[in-house]
Amino acid sequence: MSSDRMDYIAPWWTYWLHNFPHINLRFQPIDNSFQPEEENYQQSLIFLGCVAAAGLGLNLLCLAIYLSCLCCCHKDEEEESKKPNSCCVTWSAVTAGLITCIAVGVGFYGNSETNDGVYQLTYSLYNVNHTLGGVDSLVTGTMGSMKSGLHQHLARLDEIFATRGDYVQTLQFMQQMADNVIKQMLGLPDWEEAKVDLASIADKTANIEYYRWLTYLLILILDLIICLLACLGLAKQSRWLLTTMMVFGVLTLVLSWTSLGADLATAVGTSDFCISPDKYLMSQTKGVIGADIVHYYLYCNQTLSNPFQQPLTIFQRSLTTMQIQIQGMLQFAVPLFPTAERDLLGIQHLLNSSEASLHQLTALLDCRGLNKDYLDAMVGVCYDGVEGVLYLCLFSTLAACAFTVMLCAIPRAWRQIACRERDYDDIDEEDPFNPRARRIASQNPNLTNMHSFCSYSSSMGSQNSLHPPAPAVSNAPVPEYMNQTALFGGNPRYENVPLIGRGSPPPSYSPSMRATYLSMTEEQIRHFGNDFQA
Repeated sequence: MSSDRMDYIAPWWTYWLHNFPHINLRFQPIDNSFQPEEENYQQSLIFLGCVAAAGLGLNLLCLAIYLSCLCCCHKDEEEESKKPNSCCVTWSAVTAGLITCIAVGVGFYGNSETNDGVYQLTYSLYNVNHTLGGVDSLVTGTMGSMKSGLHQHLARLDEIFATRGDYVQTLQFMQQMADNVIKQMLGLPDWEEAKVDLASIADKTANIEYYRWLTYLLILILDLIICLLACLGLAKQSRWLLTTMMVFGVLTLVLSWTSLGADLATAVGTSDFCISPDKYLMSQTKGVIGADIVHYYLYCNQTLSNPFQQPLTIFQRSLTTMQIQIQGMLQFAVPLFPTAERDLLGIQHLLNSSEASLHQLTALLDCRGLNKDYLDAMVGVCYDGVEGVLYLCLFSTLAACAFTVMLCAIPRAWRQIACRERDYDDIDEEDPFNPRARRIASQNPNLTNMHSFCSYSSSMGSQNSLHPPAPAVSNAPVPEYMNQTALFGGNPRYENVPLIGRGSPPPSYSPSMRATYLSMTEEQIRHFGNDFQA
């Protein structure tokens, strides 16, 4: 950028992005100047997208290796090993949720900043288009009035003043002044082509920005919903919900890396433009508008002369001379030729309207208005726009990290849920002490043939015969635990009293105890019963 330019200063992050290596698809370094029409420069931006694609492939490869190790490794599933795994899954879910919330907040801010910057750009483009359209309208209107209206009035006055040579000479002089004004108007640049291009660029930019903003809004909402549903699946221990969220998590991970590549390429390309925007604009307007005119509007310094000063001054002098001539003819010729008053007044009105158009044209052609629109557009693009795109890059990175953590946590949680269900299914359905069996028995009262270790119809006797016997009076010392029970108002404990008589529920047996009992031989059981009776 030129050293005399002090109004616009590119922000530091554009210089940082501008210094990114620019490499084409043949891995050759190229110039980092903003040249979007060149193939090598386009390939350098595509290369940044390929870097993001390589990051996505590496991420998916690491996830695949992790899931393969998780499926192939058989770890000990005892109770001591389950607790730390549950803690790991819980903290992983919390971490993924926090990172997702931070990423969504950053994404909303970046999306809003980018939208504000693009809106400021399109607003400035529409203002410039309106200014150029006003200039073109004033020039066309002034030239039309000079060619048609003034020519008709002068033709009729020439017939009226045919007998007065001095008046006819004055009319010829006014015609020369009108031709001179038209010549100066033709010397002004034709803004019609530039006006159409700016309007088309503004419309396309506004449409693209609307769909970009809407797309990112949907992505942000989708990320938040997937994170919430994944946390809900972990809390409810729903395997089908976790599986569904895992599939959507992979799709969101791919989407995050894709958006990161697009945003990074956009940020680098825009930063290349923001480093030297005047150079690119002057190259684009070459052959359409003069370089001195573009330089005048881009820099708008007091030391620069207005390239329209000379034609506007000639325009003003010609109008002043013509008004003086018309005023003299109204004063001296109308008393002699009353029919000429109408045409003279018409010429005076036309000259007054042309003078008003001249003042408006002078104001529109001043560099301060267009330069302000130019600076507003640069601030919108290079400050708000690039900053917002950088925040969107940060959002994509955080979202990719969050969903990577989530995809690592969901298979562990799914495996723990499967282990719990398998342990629960290992319990014998025919065990009367199994809560599931008692629940089935309560729902099906017709099932009476239930085998049990403690049968109510046992041959040992009825329930009434199993009431505890009256305690025998003895001088033996009372056991310590019986003394403690009596002290606290309770009854002594009878360890050898059957459970039915005590009104207590039957004991429950764990699978390990039941397996031990079933592994005993008949002789061991008989020996154990004799010892118990003794």
